[in-house]
Amino acid sequence: MLTRPPALLHSLFPGCEWQYPTAERILYLTFDDGPIPEETPWVLDQLADHQAKTTFFCVGDNVQRYPEIAQRAVAEGHRLANHTHHHLNAWAHPRTAYLHDVAQCQQTLTELGLLKAETRPLLRPPYGRLTWPLLRHLRPQYRLIMWSVLTQDYDQSLSAERCLRQSIAATRPGDIVVFHDSQKASRNLRYVLPRYLAHFAERGFTFASL
Repeated sequence: MLTRPPALLHSLFPGCEWQYPTAERILYLTFDDGPIPEETPWVLDQLADHQAKTTFFCVGDNVQRYPEIAQRAVAEGHRLANHTHHHLNAWAHPRTAYLHDVAQCQQTLTELGLLKAETRPLLRPPYGRLTWPLLRHLRPQYRLIMWSVLTQDYDQSLSAERCLRQSIAATRPGDIVVFHDSQKASRNLRYVLPRYLAHFAERGFTFASL
């Protein structure tokens, strides 16, 4: 996959949010697939070191397993959002099953008191995959969040140095940047994240939740 997706994709998924172009030096970091004890607390420590706020797109099943980590993220000023309950691929599951999984994740986040008051909660489809029928169904209920920079930290064939280099080169003010607080991403994440944060903090950028 490309670090910076082509603009053509934006037109294929109307109504999804990809970036917020601005002259301000601000970035919207996001983390997918957690929370898990092996990675998410470490991520929270790195964010705290740089006074950075972020949005965690959570797998509902992980939230149920590790509610204390999710609660820590909220207590530290971060935002939690829906990444389906079982990390479902929309291209590989029936529409009714996918919608049920989205609803189950949202219910989990709500029942644990992890969501801020919002009229349209945030949802990121796993792998960035949606079908047009799902898009039409979900768009009135959720803000569908995609990205403008994909770090590819999960790609174990990608060296950590290259992952950092291409992530920095692709980043622009107002970008929505994807990292993963997952074990698969751990090697690259632990090298890239502190250096990425330091690089942009030194250049006067701030890091905000969506």
